Amino acid sequence: MGQLWCCGREFQNSIDESVHRLMLDEAVRLGFEGFTSDNNHIYHASGGRNFYRGLGRNIGSLKSMLSGVDGLWIEEGDSLSAETLRVLSASLRLSAADAERVIAGEDVKMPEIWITLNRGNSTDPISQKWLKRAEKDLARCGYYEDDNIMIVEINYTDMPKKWFEASGLESERADDEENLSPAAYEHKWLGAYADTVENAIIMPHWFDACVDAHKVLGFEPRGIEIVTHDPSDDGSDAKGLTYRHGVVILDAQERNIGDINEGGDWAIEYCEERKPDMFLWDGDGMGVGLRRQFKDALMPKRIKVEMFKGSNSVDRPDDLYEAAGDVGVKTNKQTFKNKRAQYYWLLRDRIYRTYQAVEKKKYFDPDELISFDSGIESLDLLRSEVCRIPLKRTPTGLIQIMSKQDMARLGIESPNMADALMMSFANPILLVNARPKARAVRAKAASGWS
Repeated sequence: MGQLWCCGREFQNSIDESVHRLMLDEAVRLGFEGFTSDNNHIYHASGGRNFYRGLGRNIGSLKSMLSGVDGLWIEEGDSLSAETLRVLSASLRLSAADAERVIAGEDVKMPEIWITLNRGNSTDPISQKWLKRAEKDLARCGYYEDDNIMIVEINYTDMPKKWFEASGLESERADDEENLSPAAYEHKWLGAYADTVENAIIMPHWFDACVDAHKVLGFEPRGIEIVTHDPSDDGSDAKGLTYRHGVVILDAQERNIGDINEGGDWAIEYCEERKPDMFLWDGDGMGVGLRRQFKDALMPKRIKVEMFKGSNSVDRPDDLYEAAGDVGVKTNKQTFKNKRAQYYWLLRDRIYRTYQAVEKKKYFDPDELISFDSGIESLDLLRSEVCRIPLKRTPTGLIQIMSKQDMARLGIESPNMADALMMSFANPILLVNARPKARAVRAKAASGWS
C-alpha cells in the first residue's frame, strides 16, 4: 500500500511555491514509473500520494493535518519558527488505527520528519533545537545520530564532479571564492552559519580565532575582573551579562526575566557569586534608574560600580586613535560618533589583532588581545551577536554603530551580550586622560600584565 506524505514549508501561499514541479521533473529524469499528477497532488499506482501545506499560517491545525501521514518533508527548514518546531514533533503521530495495531503487537513503521535546509543563523530555532548538538560530529565525519534524530551534511563537494562542472556552477564558485568575504563564501558554498550582516564590523572567522586564544598563545586569565550588564525594560528583550578576567572572557549569558529591576537582581546575584573587582551597566534609557539598586547592593561588598552611557561623547577626545592607519591620523573625537562606536571599534581592533596573532602568527602584547573561553555555554549566541553589529554610514564620516532600533527594523536580534562585552573594556581605569606614556602604564596595570 502506498504512503501519504505532506510536503511543507513555513509559509506557502500557492502550489507554485511548493516542490510540486521539481518532484515531477525529477521523476521523469530518473525514469520512475507509475506516477500521475493533478494541480495539487502527485499520485502513484501503489496508492501513495502527497499534498502541500504551509506550516506556520495556522499552527493550531497541524495536529489534525498531520495525523496519519507516513512522513513530512519540510523544505527551507532554516525558516521554521520556534512555535512550529514546538508543535511539529508532537503533531506527527500514528493514526488511531495504527496505534491499535501497535497495541496488538504488530510491527508498524513510525512516521518520519525529513527537513532539508541551508544553515541560516546560529540563533535560528532549528539551529538551537537540533543543529547545535550535532556540530562537532558534523565537522568530524559529516553526520550525527542519536535516539531521536539523524543529521547528514551534504555539500557541493559531494556532487558528481562532472555534473557540477557541466552545470556551470564551478565557474560561479571559483569567482565567489576570489571575490566574496570568507564568511559569505563559507555560507554559500560550505554551509556555514550566516552569522554576519552587510557592513558588519567583525567577521566570524576573526571571532573563531579568538576562541581559547589564551590557551593557543600561552597566556593566563589574570588581572582585573569585571562583570558588565545590559539591562532591558521588560521580558520581551533579553538582558545580557559578561564576565572577564584580564583579557579572557570567561562567561556570557542572557536571560528573559521580568522587568528591568528583576534583571538588575540577576546581575547583582551573579556579582555576589563571582566577586569581581568592578561592575558596569548600560545607563542609557531606563538603565539610569538602576544606580541606587546597584550601588546599595554591591559597593558594601567592595565592588566598584560604574555606569556606562554609550550615547555620551568619546573618551580621551583629543588623543590620536591608536589604530589610525585604517582611517588616517585623527583624534578620537574626529573618528568616533560616541562612546558606543568608540568601544565597539576598539573591540573590533582587539578581535582582529587576536586573529592575526593566532592565524598569521604576528606578535602582539597579550594585553592588546582577547580570548573567549570555549566553556562559555552561550558562545554560539555571543558569536552571532558580535558578528552582526553593523556600521552606520554618516555624512560626517565618523564611525557610528547602528542603533538597536535600526537593527530590529532590519530583523537583527538585539545584541545584549555583545553590548555587555563591548562595555567590559570601557572601565574607568583604562580611561584616564593622561599623557600617552602614563596612559600606557595604567592600561597594562589594569589588566594585570607587566
